[in-house]
Amino acid sequence: MPDTVQIKIGYIGGGSRAWALMLMNDLAQYPHLGGEVLLYDIDAESARRNQRLGNWMQDQPGVVSRWHYRAVDTLADALQGVDFVVVSIQPGPLSMMGHELAVAETYGLHFPVGDTTGAPGLMRGLRSAIIYAEFAHAIATHCPNAWVINYTNPMSICTRTLTAVEPGLKVFGCCHEVFGTQALLAAIARRYLELDHTPARSEIDVNVLGINHFTWIDRASYHGHDLLALLRRHIEQPGVLRSYSRAEVEAKNNWFTDEHQIKFELFRRFGILAAAGDRHLAEFLPGFIRSDEELFRWGLIRTPISYRYGRYEEAPGQIEQIINGNTPFQLRNSGEEAVRQIAALVGQGDLVTNVNMENTGQIANLPIGAVVETNAYFGTNRVQPLSAGMLPPGVHALVMRHIANQEMIIEAALHRDAELAFQAVYNDPTTDLPIDQAYAMFMAIGLPADFW
Repeated sequence: MPDTVQIKIGYIGGGSRAWALMLMNDLAQYPHLGGEVLLYDIDAESARRNQRLGNWMQDQPGVVSRWHYRAVDTLADALQGVDFVVVSIQPGPLSMMGHELAVAETYGLHFPVGDTTGAPGLMRGLRSAIIYAEFAHAIATHCPNAWVINYTNPMSICTRTLTAVEPGLKVFGCCHEVFGTQALLAAIARRYLELDHTPARSEIDVNVLGINHFTWIDRASYHGHDLLALLRRHIEQPGVLRSYSRAEVEAKNNWFTDEHQIKFELFRRFGILAAAGDRHLAEFLPGFIRSDEELFRWGLIRTPISYRYGRYEEAPGQIEQIINGNTPFQLRNSGEEAVRQIAALVGQGDLVTNVNMENTGQIANLPIGAVVETNAYFGTNRVQPLSAGMLPPGVHALVMRHIANQEMIIEAALHRDAELAFQAVYNDPTTDLPIDQAYAMFMAIGLPADFW
């Protein structure tokens, strides 16, 4: 068995009400890592609450590692001499996200998520890039050799900003969207191979290529069986491809429902499988977000900002209930891979998984330097993206448009160029508006307060 490795993690956004708790959960269950986690957040009270929870967890059943959590007052304190930096922030208050979605809706644009692309996602990206530029300088100053793991959306813009500002940083971004598509393919394997069990996600081999939330799979197999061939067979079955009604979708009472209809239709027309959920795919393509009824037709419903408010406001009380013993504490399998990635980087075995990193040629027909999503090999102090080949022409054209917009948004943020930011928003395929209306929408959303 490997020896326990002691490491130091700096957590930017350490008051997180979701991702920080997931990291604590996963660290608690990995026996060969230990050390200290420094929690920094502009909401200092939330960071202190997570400090209490993390340290409380150390004495709970099932915990097999020793960690000390400490809330710190400054970004510099969180980064000084750390081995790893985790970044998961809400770039601006939820009210800002609500405002962006509401403005878009007044122009007939109904975003199911609104955190990655389209006018709301790109303006969130503009705000994020300004914040991440500060992070990049601080990391380069206080822990230039640390590995930086980004969880914040828009993933591509945030991850790319770090190395655009400080090219020497070691950065990758993590997203679980591909995991859901692997689970879908596992279910297809069970059904059409007549298995008596559903294969584990790790048994579903996929070649991943694209950009975050607009990632694609051109090869997928299970023990030598071609899963894309099985998927073609699946979508030919009666009733698999169909329209949904508002009543059907609302009856599910699930803001994250996904019937895979966009994914399947894209596969039928392009011959390659989109590997994100339909809620995200709808926002990268023209036509899907023009009305609630159109979204319902594809089996989708918008996540209301009220749901996000509620979850955010309830989280502190839920943590207190756990610490006070009023809510049973239970470790769980998060399905995330950050701890396994950290373990591989400190010499505890190898790992291959999908990550977001600058393109150094792993996708041959996308621009060098753009952040792309492919599989990568993790080893001792090394993340090596694996060659994924090329996107087919039709998908390449779709993806390139978004890469251009992401690069424009970063450039606009770093040089405070409002016109360039508008040009990115106007170029987005969901901004199906005359230019004067598009500009009015852009101005109504508004530039970040610290833009000038």
